[in-house]
Amino acid sequence: MAKLYFHYATMNAGKSTLLLQASYNYRERGMETFLLTSEADDRGQPNQILSRIGIENRSDSFGDSTDLFALIERRMKRSSLACVFVDEAQFLTREQVRQLARVADDLLIPVMCYGLRVDFRGKLFPGSAELLAIADDLRECRTICFCGRKATMVVRQDAEGNVLTEGEQIQIGGTETYTSLCRRHWREAVGDFLE
Repeated sequence: MAKLYFHYATMNAGKSTLLLQASYNYRERGMETFLLTSEADDRGQPNQILSRIGIENRSDSFGDSTDLFALIERRMKRSSLACVFVDEAQFLTREQVRQLARVADDLLIPVMCYGLRVDFRGKLFPGSAELLAIADDLRECRTICFCGRKATMVVRQDAEGNVLTEGEQIQIGGTETYTSLCRRHWREAVGDFLE
């Protein structure tokens, strides 16, 4: 039985690296994979998944209105697929997560989603919330806080390094914008829990 997987973590935990490595393992064995990433992430080149350590691979992109079930079904007509990989899964809509569940259930293709669990305010992204609710398998990718504890939260900072507690949920950025922290140090940075 194919499953819907959600690999989640904070920023800089190596999610894209893990995705690219898993896809490579399939391809090394002669199996086709289909890679997808959000068009919201405009840090690199379009239609590309790029990890911080420099490995990359071509991908297709999705936006809020993309019907992922139809896209994957069309892709299957060209050749069989062993697995679908989705990077930046936090940007999926709830409906798109349900479409990916249908891919696993009806097309019998495993779907591996990789993304953030919460934003800089400690709030779930809509796509992540739906994945946490309906995915068959949840896997945490780990990184560490500066204190050595497991980082589960992230803060957003301005150009001067000041911690921001307000703003749009989505702001694309890397280590120049976000820092992963344990919950204790996140609470200290943002002034306890944000409402």
